[in-house]
Amino acid sequence: MPLKATLQTTLQSAWTQRGALACLLWPLAQLHAGAVVLRRWLYQQGILKSWCAGVPVIVIGNVVAGGAGKTPLVMALVTHLQAAGRQPGVVSRGYGRHDDKSNNCLEVLPQLPASLCGDEPLLIRQRTGAPVFVARRRIDAVRALLAAHPQTDLIICDDGLQHHALQRDLNIAVFDERGVGNGWLLPAGPLREAWPPKDRPKQRLGPQSVAPIDLLLHTGQTAAFAGFQSSRALAENAVAADGTRVPLDSLEGEALVAVAAIANPEAFFSMLRQHGLTLARCIPLPDHDKLDAGPLWQAGQRVLCTEKDAVKLFARYPDAGQQLLAVPLVFTPEPGFMQAFDARLNAMLPTASH
Repeated sequence: MPLKATLQTTLQSAWTQRGALACLLWPLAQLHAGAVVLRRWLYQQGILKSWCAGVPVIVIGNVVAGGAGKTPLVMALVTHLQAAGRQPGVVSRGYGRHDDKSNNCLEVLPQLPASLCGDEPLLIRQRTGAPVFVARRRIDAVRALLAAHPQTDLIICDDGLQHHALQRDLNIAVFDERGVGNGWLLPAGPLREAWPPKDRPKQRLGPQSVAPIDLLLHTGQTAAFAGFQSSRALAENAVAADGTRVPLDSLEGEALVAVAAIANPEAFFSMLRQHGLTLARCIPLPDHDKLDAGPLWQAGQRVLCTEKDAVKLFARYPDAGQQLLAVPLVFTPEPGFMQAFDARLNAMLPTASH
């Protein structure tokens, strides 16, 4: 396992309990906590300024480090909004992309390499067709998106609960099976900010940049605590780079290789096994890994990967054919969550025209 993946696994394991390593890092967590509270206070007092986009802004993020299912929820909500006649746009920092002055802010187009725009923004663009912009500062991405697509009536921000410079109208937090781990802040635990957020105002004070969590969704197989839940399952068909669909059931009995560069690779591997597939080799890699190292598998082996990894692997192995297959995730928030989302949405937006 690569060193980065080993360190990531070590920390994630330490964050599940208040053991020796977590206790050793606890003093640093107190410095982190103080910085979070100070920064939020500066925004509350108007010393640090926030910016209003002029259209409703929905932030989908998490209070724990690492992925927890934000991107599947972004795609689910974008598709839901489009079906309702809305015209949403998406902004992101494009984590893991090559960022320099020439491409700091750019529109994500379907054929862009993930190295320029990030794997998750590229996946969102390919799956939904909605305009997606990435920038180091989310404010810059929002401004560019609205200038290029003035018909946009709503912005979804992929991550950014702690990005108080951008005012928002709705905060959605996602959690997976880990919940809040040991309950400590980084680096002693997984939390980016205190949970539950006791020091946050019950009502918005001044700028909307400092706001409570409005909706909470659990994206894992089991909910860590009270809140709305979602279901996730593998699609019935894997997909090759040319769009060819291969039924997963037809792969039973083959010795397969599984690759995952996501926050929790084992979750993907486990779902494949539960589907009755035989994994001869599993290759867990750090989240957002560039996947540009030496060959990950031997010629002739059938390889399964996540959709997020496929946006990079399909470009790297354009002639792989059905030897390299992406397995889509079917992600479905419970009806109660969607009803609560629609109720808040209707309060923000006029009725969409169909």
